[in-house]
Amino acid sequence: MVVGILDIKLAIREARSLKDKRRIVSSLKDRLRNSFNVSVAEVEGQDLIQSAEIAVVQVSGDARYVRGALEQVVQAVRRLRDAQLTDYSIEILHQ
Repeated sequence: MVVGILDIKLAIREARSLKDKRRIVSSLKDRLRNSFNVSVAEVEGQDLIQSAEIAVVQVSGDARYVRGALEQVVQAVRRLRDAQLTDYSIEILHQ
């Protein structure tokens, strides 16, 4: 089993309140789940208005598939209009 973990840091400059941020982050999480069949959670900075950290997890038997799927998620996040990707890291775990 191969587990891939993608850690994404976002700047959400348009958010003026936590409600604005939650709307943007919730929409992003839903789109990623539906488009890439991944698990998604906001893991840090829930109380910060203009930034977020999101973890995306993919599980498979093939490490190349996992890395490729997570790279596609990164590309989708780069195209966002409501939030800007500031940093990311991918970790692949073999069980």
